[in-house]
Amino acid sequence: MHIILVSNRLATARTLTVTPRRLMAAVFGFMVLAFSISFFLSWIGVRFNLPFAERLVASVQQAEAQKTQDFMRDNLNAMAVKLGQMQAQLLRLDSIGERVSALSGVKLPEKPLDGKAGQGGPLILPAQPISALELQREVERLAQIVEQRSDSLTALESQLMEQRYKSSLLPTILPISAANIGSSFGSRVDPIAGVRAMHEGIDFIAEPGTRVISAAGGVVVSAEFHPEYGNLIEIDHGNEFSSRYAHLSKVLVKPGQVVKRGQEIAASGNTGRSTGPHLHFEVRYKGIAQNPARFLQQGAGNGQSQKLAQASAGKPGTGK
Repeated sequence: MHIILVSNRLATARTLTVTPRRLMAAVFGFMVLAFSISFFLSWIGVRFNLPFAERLVASVQQAEAQKTQDFMRDNLNAMAVKLGQMQAQLLRLDSIGERVSALSGVKLPEKPLDGKAGQGGPLILPAQPISALELQREVERLAQIVEQRSDSLTALESQLMEQRYKSSLLPTILPISAANIGSSFGSRVDPIAGVRAMHEGIDFIAEPGTRVISAAGGVVVSAEFHPEYGNLIEIDHGNEFSSRYAHLSKVLVKPGQVVKRGQEIAASGNTGRSTGPHLHFEVRYKGIAQNPARFLQQGAGNGQSQKLAQASAGKPGTGK
């Protein structure tokens, strides 16, 4: 870049060539000059104790300190608001945990005292904002409570999982779709011998070939013909519970086979000691016959619940 200088005193014009190097040198020189003047004025103020220089420095320092203090106060207030929101969420979590515990029937572990239970009263804001130390203590206290609640909910989850696992292994679903119940559990007049005898299961009246399913998951213990039960399947459900399915026309499983809850295992029939087509169903605990209606009522629909309730009450029947 060329700069032409024209003056009344000069006979001819002068040309000044501006190169990048010269431009950088000029900028650097200007910066050095400004720094030197600033340093000189500061030295003069300190050296001769000029009041205006001290006030200027103090004003700048006070302005910076005020900015820093305002920034810290705003951040502390924002963190205090966030802390209050976290405390409200913690109360909601406690409420949800209590409702889940009440619905599931599983008792929550005892919560340790944290000094914050049963609080209330009017809102009176403090004159001074919360300090950083107080905020830190409150955050640490809240972190301990969150950890305790987390342990409680984890324990509740474990108990619910254990309860669900155990209930899935109990024979609680109907083994067959049947319109009527022939004989209930308990003492009855034997339909063949005509004498008073114990009936250790429930007879579901069904046409031959009706689908029979496993009332719970387990392992097939036996699948064979029995002189009195006819074609019989026995399934071990664990925890010393087992179920039996008798008088079958067809057996679809083998001993040692693992079956799922609701899996088809056989077809109903009229084999063994029987007066007509039906399914004889038993539930045993430690080898002792239990009333199946007490288990089946948990998984039965509204229509079957009434019939099972009658069976649970010991309504007599005629089939075996």
